Amino acid sequence: MSVDTQQFVGTDQYIATESLKLAVKAARTLQKPLLVKGEPGTGKTLLAEQVAQSLGLKLMTWHIKSTTKAQQGLYEYDAVSRLRDSQLGDDRVYDIKNYIKPGKLWEAFTSEERCVLLIDEIDKADIEFPNDLLHELDKMSFFVYETGETITATQRPIVIITSNNEKELPDAFLRRCFFHYIEFPDESTMREIIDVHFPKISATLVNQALQVFFKLRQVSGLKKPPSTSELIDWLSLLMADDMPEDVLRNHDKSKAIPPLYGALIKNEQDVQLLERLAFMSRR
Repeated sequence: MSVDTQQFVGTDQYIATESLKLAVKAARTLQKPLLVKGEPGTGKTLLAEQVAQSLGLKLMTWHIKSTTKAQQGLYEYDAVSRLRDSQLGDDRVYDIKNYIKPGKLWEAFTSEERCVLLIDEIDKADIEFPNDLLHELDKMSFFVYETGETITATQRPIVIITSNNEKELPDAFLRRCFFHYIEFPDESTMREIIDVHFPKISATLVNQALQVFFKLRQVSGLKKPPSTSELIDWLSLLMADDMPEDVLRNHDKSKAIPPLYGALIKNEQDVQLLERLAFMSRR
């Protein structure tokens, strides 16, 4: 299976760092899945969408839940429906393929054109889930026991796997991936990201918002520091037509809680922490 030579360089909607572009290139050169980690809101899932858009490829997404089994990514055999149809005398029962539902890996492997396969939040599943996919992701093939056929990738998909570090992934699985950790954007990169979303935003507003945002992220003890996506939501509110223009400019800098904090702070423990800090600063 040949390697597509077209390179990912980011898109108008996605600011990719040089290290991230290199990681995408390295994973494709090695023909290994790209395992992407990083705190929530750093663009892990969006990366797969933008790689597909940049390279003009179809995106297939497999969202992983705590109940997801690896077999579901290959195929599912509906024995119950076949039994019911046999009791009803339905001729469909004579072809077992009528009761096999292809999963996302099957669809990606049999796609006529190369595609991007996103396995999103793999760490949500059972600890054995990654190990159960070792052979399939390594060899790009799997065996269908019910039909006796082997499904092999005709065009090797670009596999991007995301993890939020909710649990450790097995060493055997990690060895088969190229790993990249998306660092939280520094102020310069964040300004580029903001410019993508709000090309006409006031430079003064950006300066004020980033000052509050990064100061908030530095607060020790926050359960969930605000992420990039939450900053974008916050800026959308600050720019909204029905919001007072001076809501941020007139914010009391001695207060730890920013205006419209509900876009940035997502749990009551963090609100209480900021309230305590604000109280202590006033004493």
